[in-house]
Amino acid sequence: MRLIVSCAIIKFELNDQSNLSRVDTRERIIESARGLIFQQGYSATGIAQILKESGANSGSLYHFFPTKEDLLAAVLERYKSMLEPQVLAPAFERVSDPVERLFAVLDGYRRLLQMTDFHLGCPIGNLALEVSNSHPQVRRLIVENFEAWANAIRSLIEEAKGRLPDDIDPEHLARHVLAVMEGAVMLARAYHSFEPFDQAVNHLRDYFDRLVQDGSEWSAPRPAYQNVSNLENL
Repeated sequence: MRLIVSCAIIKFELNDQSNLSRVDTRERIIESARGLIFQQGYSATGIAQILKESGANSGSLYHFFPTKEDLLAAVLERYKSMLEPQVLAPAFERVSDPVERLFAVLDGYRRLLQMTDFHLGCPIGNLALEVSNSHPQVRRLIVENFEAWANAIRSLIEEAKGRLPDDIDPEHLARHVLAVMEGAVMLARAYHSFEPFDQAVNHLRDYFDRLVQDGSEWSAPRPAYQNVSNLENL
């Protein structure tokens, strides 16, 4: 009887380890693909590169992702789960005021541009430009990522609603902020300069200042968006 129980336990543990191994392999494939696609784009990323980077074999990859587009879909799902811990939380830790948090999120993209010498920008914006027409099946996931980002910004605007005119639509304003961010990042990468990014964010800041009623007090100083020399102060 003890032998039977012991065998059952061993079998359960082996199955459990096997399941963990499969999950680990799938995670490695997704993360490797995500990193490669972020750095060089979807079309330029080959299956052989993903296999080499992840250390997985082709059988495992095609077991989890029968097509490259299936893997892209998993990458886009991953980005949705990364929004809060990777994009919002670091910004929210720096300031508490909802409007300042909005601009801290934008500052996070500026920092990314700085750290990568304009090589990397918004991964969702990159994919929207590259695959929306050629891979319409994943367009929905791109839109869901944009909507999740805009919804987070909308929540911040709703927190500050008491300081804004009554007729302001938080959803529409959040979409405007999204458009400013994507355009500012794209132009900064194209010009290889912070000037267009800073101009766009400064105009957005000015717009918010005009919306705010009765000179509300902010809980944190404004970030400096003037010229490239400000990078030394980041």
